[in-house]
Amino acid sequence: MPVDPGAPPATERPSVRLAVDQWKYLSATEPHPRMHVILSVQVTGTGGDRRTPLLAQVLVVDCSGSMSQEKMHAAQRATAAAIRKLPDGAPFAVVRGDGDATVVYPDTGGTARADDRSRRAAERAVRRLVAGGTTCIGAWLDLSRRLLAEQDAPIGHVLLLTDGKNQDGDRMPLAEVLEGCAGRFVCDAWGIGDGWDGRELLRITSRLHGSASAVREEASLPAAYEELMDRLLAKTVPRLDVLVTPMTGTVVRYLKQVHPTEAWLHPEGGSHRFVTRAWGDETRRYQLCLDVDPAGRPRREDLQLAVVALDAPGVTGLLLPQPQPCEVHWTEDASLSAHTDAHVAHFEQHQQLGEAVAAATDAHRRGQPDRAAEHLGRAVQIAEAMGARTLLRRLSELVDPGAPAGPVRLRPGVTTADFEHLITASSRSTFGPPSAGATAVPQLTTAARTTCVDCARPAPATARFCPSCGHRFPEQRP
Repeated sequence: MPVDPGAPPATERPSVRLAVDQWKYLSATEPHPRMHVILSVQVTGTGGDRRTPLLAQVLVVDCSGSMSQEKMHAAQRATAAAIRKLPDGAPFAVVRGDGDATVVYPDTGGTARADDRSRRAAERAVRRLVAGGTTCIGAWLDLSRRLLAEQDAPIGHVLLLTDGKNQDGDRMPLAEVLEGCAGRFVCDAWGIGDGWDGRELLRITSRLHGSASAVREEASLPAAYEELMDRLLAKTVPRLDVLVTPMTGTVVRYLKQVHPTEAWLHPEGGSHRFVTRAWGDETRRYQLCLDVDPAGRPRREDLQLAVVALDAPGVTGLLLPQPQPCEVHWTEDASLSAHTDAHVAHFEQHQQLGEAVAAATDAHRRGQPDRAAEHLGRAVQIAEAMGARTLLRRLSELVDPGAPAGPVRLRPGVTTADFEHLITASSRSTFGPPSAGATAVPQLTTAARTTCVDCARPAPATARFCPSCGHRFPEQRP
């Protein structure tokens, strides 16, 4: 069934849709051909009965010595705002992060169940936090893993805030900790101040199926935490598994999420089952790469390379779609095999955009402003081609395009922190072309609609986030 991310659910019962987009023609004469496929997965109708808490939450607050009084106050207010959002009965804990990790609420260790009393007590514990010590993010995540392992809530989540880089990695290597945490919970990581590392946050959130964000003004952090909690509490499907069954002669090379953020998926054991976590009403896109061999295969006909199916272990009452085939048509016609699927091309552009931003950041760190500007100029070109309007606005804060034929230049006063913010912003992709064959988005009345600046698709005027691409709308808009 084709995916239309703007369409309302066809039934009140929670359901999942799956669409496959690809350019099926591959050269039968080129060595080592690969098939790239974009999978669009949409979940709708997940409102459901939430009397049983689905969420277990760990709130990690960076209390290292670099946390200034202003940053600490913002962190305290934001953490308190998140605590107030917790539904009754949800297990939760607050962790102090420095060179180690300590549970500051509940004071007995472990977790507490959310109610009026425990929420008030947790806020008091948060207000008593003071800064001091170093930064060991691996210890923070490892303690979070152990806390969540004690809970039976189907959705485990860690909300992590830091203003610095992982300094004590030798004592608790982050790579090893991430492997131990992968598949156990989802982590969203936030940067505050000007000393954090955007790529380090993305490394964490990509492995733990979350997102990396940051605030420029400390005062905006509480509202950002509240919005994140609203989205988190709307997720009622703990997991969806993508099952890829390759045909003889086909090898599954990788599956990665490409929208709304990039995340590499790792198969369970030696299988081709890829686990995705914590769904609400949303659409995500994945890129499947298959190694294929044309030797001995028929020409001038469509052949099945693999079958993609979705599964929801332990989730009842969810309507799942029919499995969908991935196909190939071997050809000697170069005019056919030279084409690339528009969906694949879109996300390849997004990858190039991220590489340009990373190269600009490295050049700026090396004290090479002209090289940084050159890479950002390339990023501007790609963002314009993709229609990534939000990112273009971010880029315009760092560079001055100058004359049409001249090079771009860094604006005066650009800092390292500006590049870290750009890295996290560039990790969010635009939706790309609609899935082939998708039905048209129902037209909303002028008074009841708005248009997303990232994907140009309509949304209800009351929406806080675009239902198609997840872009956050400003609080006041026409």
